[in-house]
Amino acid sequence: MEPGSSGLRRLVHEVAKFGAVGGAGLLVNLGVFNLVRHVTELPVVRASIIATVVAIVFNYIGFRYFTYRDRDKSGRTRELTLFLLFSVVGLVIENGVLYTATYGFGWDSPLQSNVFKFFGIAVATLFRFWSYRSWVFRTLPARETVVGAESYLTAETPENRQRQRIS
Repeated sequence: MEPGSSGLRRLVHEVAKFGAVGGAGLLVNLGVFNLVRHVTELPVVRASIIATVVAIVFNYIGFRYFTYRDRDKSGRTRELTLFLLFSVVGLVIENGVLYTATYGFGWDSPLQSNVFKFFGIAVATLFRFWSYRSWVFRTLPARETVVGAESYLTAETPENRQRQRIS
């Protein structure tokens, strides 16, 4: 099998798992948003921020224990700090779209709020996918790389024969 196709397959698999967690997080986000809007008198963006924070907690658990469970777990404090940092940037992107639609253009009906909330989530999701996979949930070394390195160390080469004679 070609190395490129296995890498593409892994990326597609990762995107699918990210999408499953993200889709569930989307439902949590929109559900909490509409619940808060329905049962409180909070302004639309404050309700959205509460919903986003709840979804961030939900998504961290899903990403850590499902999507990226095979990734490096050695630096949990670093991981959580970066996750929260990038999540806050995503929160600003998501709610900035909603804020602009609501207060910049006056689009604040329940339908319009949900449309722009959803659009903001979509834009922020692109940023989150890139940042989480690049910075938060780091990839462990590929098994093929480790096996390749080990086979090089044990291969019959003049340098290895020289090392064996010295030892």
